[in-house]
Amino acid sequence: MADQDDGVTVPSLDFRRLRVISVLGRGAKGVVFLVKGDEEAEELMALKVISKDLIERRNKDAKSDGSEYRRVSFEQQVLRRFDHPLLPKLHGVLDTEKLAGYAIDYCPGRDLNCLRKRQTERMFSDEVIRFYAAELVLVLDYLHGLGVVYRDLKPENIMIQENGHIMLVDFDLSTELSPIRTPPRSAQSAQSDRIISNSIAKSIPVQKKRRSPFHRFCNSGISPDETVAPPELRVNSESPSGSDLSEKSNSFVGTEEYVAPEIVSGHGHDFGVDWWSLGVLLYEMLYGTTPFRGSNRRETFYRILTKTPKLTGQTTALRDLIKNLLEKDPKQRIGSVDIKGHDFFKEVEWDSVLRISRPPYIPEIAPAEVTEGIEKKIDVETVVKGIFGGEDGGGEEEENKGKESEENNRKRNNNGEEGNEEDVNKRVCVEGLNLNDNPTQGCDAFLVF
Repeated sequence: MADQDDGVTVPSLDFRRLRVISVLGRGAKGVVFLVKGDEEAEELMALKVISKDLIERRNKDAKSDGSEYRRVSFEQQVLRRFDHPLLPKLHGVLDTEKLAGYAIDYCPGRDLNCLRKRQTERMFSDEVIRFYAAELVLVLDYLHGLGVVYRDLKPENIMIQENGHIMLVDFDLSTELSPIRTPPRSAQSAQSDRIISNSIAKSIPVQKKRRSPFHRFCNSGISPDETVAPPELRVNSESPSGSDLSEKSNSFVGTEEYVAPEIVSGHGHDFGVDWWSLGVLLYEMLYGTTPFRGSNRRETFYRILTKTPKLTGQTTALRDLIKNLLEKDPKQRIGSVDIKGHDFFKEVEWDSVLRISRPPYIPEIAPAEVTEGIEKKIDVETVVKGIFGGEDGGGEEEENKGKESEENNRKRNNNGEEGNEEDVNKRVCVEGLNLNDNPTQGCDAFLVF
């Protein structure tokens, strides 16, 4: 059977024809499993599973706006529309009596937050930031062209594909507005576009063109544990632009350290909130921390509304770009055209970014990552219920019990003894959520939904 919507046919998933390998992670309302079809040639997928009972309980909550079902439905609908190498492909949908979900591409490189934490001083060099920032600009541009405001840009939602390029995931906080119109360009940005266009024209055929420093760096590669060089100084450049050209949303959504001032103030927001979040993300990649983090949520929001980010160090093009992205007035915040024309991206040939064959980091796929768990009998429904509970709730209690028994289960496995099926389901839940137990993963989080 297949599910069809908006003219796009997507296969319906059946647990009887899926091999559940392991738990990859969990979030506020979903658990992500690594799965594979029952045929040897079929590829690995990340299966996001949501408890229908949990959604129903949340919709009945007095504080709920009743949007839980709508968000799950919107996420699947928007995934069907994507046709971009930096966005996930919808491989199938799941619908049982108790569970709903969907499968997308599996990214073995984990997320950008994991990679950053494994660098020297937990920061990236300007060159690495430039590559990931360029790809984020391209994918946000694509989303805005579809009329999709992402609204949850953070490193945990930026996965690293097998080829080293990024993949943006998790669209349940996104919304749809009228597709963005290209803002009027300043003389400076028009000149920047001409320079980029000339550079692109000269790059055909690509193999005969001398590579720019940006491309030479990317193709040289870095390892996840390699020492990162100090940030390279760049020329200061300002390129502000207005962007009050679309309808607005008044929803209060996002991850608190990354939300834009207009979301906090409730004055309505549009596509500009994604460029603000990009500024927060670039700051974090450069300094190892977010710019407005307070001791609690209220203080964080106060800082977002009132404080200027501390851009410590000499003036560089990257710091100038961050400053323009973190402009509190959305009408003055830098937008897509001027971002691409900014001096920080002067080495970037925008039409060839996606063709770079050697991004800064290419993940290694450990054999255990592909085969571990195939022989285990992992019951998805049992795992989800153990985390979020059933009709009578109790999810947290069951999860805590699983954690308490984890040490005994691991000792038993290390001695070569097999636990029963119930133990396996409890154990895989804990192992999947405590990734420090697995040295091949090297981070305490994977997919967060």
